[in-house]
Order: sequence, then structure tokens, then C-alpha cells
Amino acid sequence: MILHVVPLDEWSAAPGLPYAPPSLAAEGFVHCSADEASALSIADAHYREVPGPLLVLRIDESALAAEVRWEGTGDVLFPHVYGPVERAAVTEVLAVRRDAEGRALGLTPRM
Repeated sequence: MILHVVPLDEWSAAPGLPYAPPSLAAEGFVHCSADEASALSIADAHYREVPGPLLVLRIDESALAAEVRWEGTGDVLFPHVYGPVERAAVTEVLAVRRDAEGRALGLTPRM
């Protein structure tokens, strides 16, 4: 399983289509994380100022049609999905709990 951080509005934009965030068009891949701690760090570093609910998608990489490459620098590698994410590959959607300043505190099941 790999994880992807996404604002609710972005995830909800095209419910019947595979998920294709702006990074796919701009960089050629969807940024993902290997574990919850990394996903929370990314949420904290890159999404603190984003208003509204923030989600983490748990993705079964074996259910993706697109290639997943583990890339990075040195010993730190991140999974990158080189194509859209089929919604059927998303096994769970979690909510990011944030404090008043937008810091990511943890993940909770989304109701």
C-alpha cells in the first residue's frame, strides 16, 4: 500500500473518472508516500495553508494500471505513480486531523 495526500475538493472534483492531480500533468507522476508518518510530514510541510478538509488515500499499488517507481535521493525513496490513479485502487480514504494552525496531527477513518 502507498499513500497520497489530497485536499477533499481535489479528490471530489471528478468522481467518475480516474484521479489525476495537477502534479501528473506538471511532473508526469502522482506523488505518494510509503507510510503514514511520511504522509503526515508531507501534509504538514506542503498543505498546512490549504483550507478545508485534507485526505490521505490508501492505494493498492498492485491494482494500478500505471507504473509505480520508487525514486528519490540517497536513502529516501518515495513511490511515484506514472499515470492516473484508478478509484478502484483506493482501498481507504482517511481524514487528516489538523490543529488550528493547520499542522497535521494524525489520520482518522473518514465517515
